[in-house]
This record gives sequence, structure tokens and C-alpha cells, in this order.
Amino acid sequence: MDYNMLWFVLVGILFAGYAMLDGFDLGVGALILRIDDDHERRVFYNAIGPVWDGNEVWLVTGGGALFAAFPPVYATVFSGFYMAFMLLLFALIFRAVAIEFRSKEPWPWWRRWWDRGFCAGSTTASLLIGVAMGNIVWGIPLDANGEFAGTFLGLLHPYALLMGVTTVVLFMMHGAIYLHLKTEGTLQAKVRSWINPLIIAFIVCFALTTLATLLYVPRMVRILQAQPALFGVVVALVLVVANLPREIHRNRDAAAFVSSCLTMLLLMALFGLGMFPHLVYSVPDPAHSLTAYNASSTGKTLKIMSIIAAIGVPIVLAYTISVYYIFRGKVKVGKDSY
Repeated sequence: MDYNMLWFVLVGILFAGYAMLDGFDLGVGALILRIDDDHERRVFYNAIGPVWDGNEVWLVTGGGALFAAFPPVYATVFSGFYMAFMLLLFALIFRAVAIEFRSKEPWPWWRRWWDRGFCAGSTTASLLIGVAMGNIVWGIPLDANGEFAGTFLGLLHPYALLMGVTTVVLFMMHGAIYLHLKTEGTLQAKVRSWINPLIIAFIVCFALTTLATLLYVPRMVRILQAQPALFGVVVALVLVVANLPREIHRNRDAAAFVSSCLTMLLLMALFGLGMFPHLVYSVPDPAHSLTAYNASSTGKTLKIMSIIAAIGVPIVLAYTISVYYIFRGKVKVGKDSY
């Protein structure tokens, strides 16, 4: 068995799981200021309240898997993106504090302050995640030792920022669809009016990002040229995105949310197909790149990790499914709610 390829895929699945799950609550945070009523904002908070912290476990697990399976990649990325990751960590911590502190006091100014912080933290985190992915696609400068040889400002180039904006819009669309699933009545109608414009905005951003990729990062589509059968992933992505407004129009909330999750999963699949076997592509010298083969742990380590993953991943999946099943249905706000 090719354990290097297996762990390339598994790490990708873990980060895809994070994008699907934490993506919608980051999107909810980015949308929170679009409503003014305090009760409606509390509905938003309680829509994600029981699950947001569990969603972030996928990020921690993905980071841990990256550290164990590909230590040089972990070292290079976390040192090179140190400032960006510290900003991301601060944003995630601040939004978590906002969720917990917001309803501790009834004062309007207090709640507005935390609402703004929650929105800022969610939007900043979404943007930074997209910028990081944009840099991985574009490539980053590495020296002969595989160490980052660039600067923080060098990471903020137009392609990475475009990817960041696309990620923010994607998470907002995902969050709006989740809110449509969890709300009812006039609030649901309000949320419904946001979804189609967000779908259009995502399609525009994705089209621009795709065009920029084809023009400036053509290596990302070489595998599709070499293996035409893989173009089916692109076709599936187009069909799933086209299905989103259809399911919303038919009031099939759960199907719309599943389609939104599949959109993110297929996007991550395209990302992985374009990158393989590279984990960190080096520019301007590709010879310094870190791949699933030259930057992995030993074969024995990967084999032992695979056994552990075979036991642990189903447990994590079962826990995640049970939490979402327990807290299914429309949100009801009570005196003990957020």
C-alpha cells in the first residue's frame, strides 16, 4: 500500500471536513451584522452554539495529522505562515469569546460590541484561510533546506487575496444555507433572500479564481489534461452548485445544505488533485518543493498511524453525526440560550 498517498488523502479529508463544518459557522459570523434585532441575532448564535467548538476539532486533528505524517511540511508552513497563523488563532479565539460572553449581560452596547467582534473574527479567519490556500496553490519561496525564504507581506499577493475573498463568500453562502435550515418564519424568509445573491457572488469569485489559475498556475490543471476522466469532478461541482438554488426554491433545506457541503468537498478534491504529490510547491525553484514522498515520516510510522486512524476516524465521525442528530430541527431560544 502507498501510505504516502493515503496520508496525503487523509490529511486532505480532515481539512475538507473542517471547511464543511466550521465553514458554515464562520459564514454565520460574517452574516451576523446583516440583522439588527437582538432576538434574531440570538437565533443565529444558537444555531451554531451546540456545534461550533466540535467543528474546530477537525482543524486541530488535521494539524496533528500533518505534523505526524509530514513533519517537514508542518515545520515549513507553520514557521513561514507564523504571523498569518497567529492572526488566525487570535480571530478564532476572539470569536469563541464573543459567543460565550455576548449574552452574559443585557446591555445593548455590550451585545453590539461582541456582535462586531464575532463578525470581525469570523470574516478575518475566513479570509486568512483562503489566503493560506491561495499561497499553497501559487507556491511559496523555499530554500534548499525546505525552509521558508519569503516575507509576510509577500504572502499578500493578488492571487492569494482573490482566493481569500472567494473563501469568505463561499463560507457566507454555506452559512446562509445552514441558517435557512435552522430558522423559520420571517427570519427564514429574510435569510432566504440572501442565498441566491451569495450563490451568484460565489460563482463570480470562483470563475475569476479559476481564470486566474488557468492563466498563472497552469500546473494545477495538468492532471485533468493527463487524465480526462477526472474532469468528472469538475462536472459534478458544476451540477452541485447549480442544484443549490433549485433545492432552496423547493424548500428542501437539508438537501440544499448537503449540496453546499458537497460543493466544498469537491472544491477540496480539485485542490488535492491539482497539488498532488506536492504539499508545498516551491517558487521560483520547484526542485525545493516538499512532496508526500520527500517530506513524510518513515513508512513504519505511516503504517502505525493508519491503524490508529482506522480506529479513531470512525469514532470522530460517529461523535459528529450524533451531535448533529441530537441538535437537529429548528432553533428555539430560551432563557438559558446564548
